[in-house]
Amino acid sequence: MDGSTIIFYLLAALILGSGIGAVSSRQIFRAAIYLLFSLIGIAGLFFWLQYEFIAAVQIVVYVGGIVVMIIFSIFLTQQAGEKLPAQRTDRKLFAALAAFCGLAITLLQVFQFKFIGTTAATVPPTVSNIGNQMLGLAENGYALPFEVVSILLLAAMIGCIVIALKSKPQSI
Repeated sequence: MDGSTIIFYLLAALILGSGIGAVSSRQIFRAAIYLLFSLIGIAGLFFWLQYEFIAAVQIVVYVGGIVVMIIFSIFLTQQAGEKLPAQRTDRKLFAALAAFCGLAITLLQVFQFKFIGTTAATVPPTVSNIGNQMLGLAENGYALPFEVVSILLLAAMIGCIVIALKSKPQSI
């Protein structure tokens, strides 16, 4: 086993362990920190694959943006130390069923896709080429997914604002 394989397995263990910790932790602040480490591990995979631009975007957008908003909203609600209520068994079963269906659909798509083996990338992954293709409207352009990501960021910001809103005490 060479060093590259060891790095991959370490990053994979970090991502999987942190992901499991994020969804199973009952303390909301710890879940956010686990999410932070999972996203940093994904950025590490991009660095390992030598896609520095995508790794930088991963760190800036997800680690620097969404996770920081989540942590600030947790602190604004002053519920950082409280434990989340335990979930009911029927919700756990539904979540497990949804995760299994998502995994089955993903595996089905991966096995049906016809991968084409190439020896070199058709377009060198430079920042200029990535930017032109990301904002291009042509056949291989990614303008629509780029806008979908902006909607995801807007939804995350709205979710953080909703979390940060303090509930008014009920008067009798």
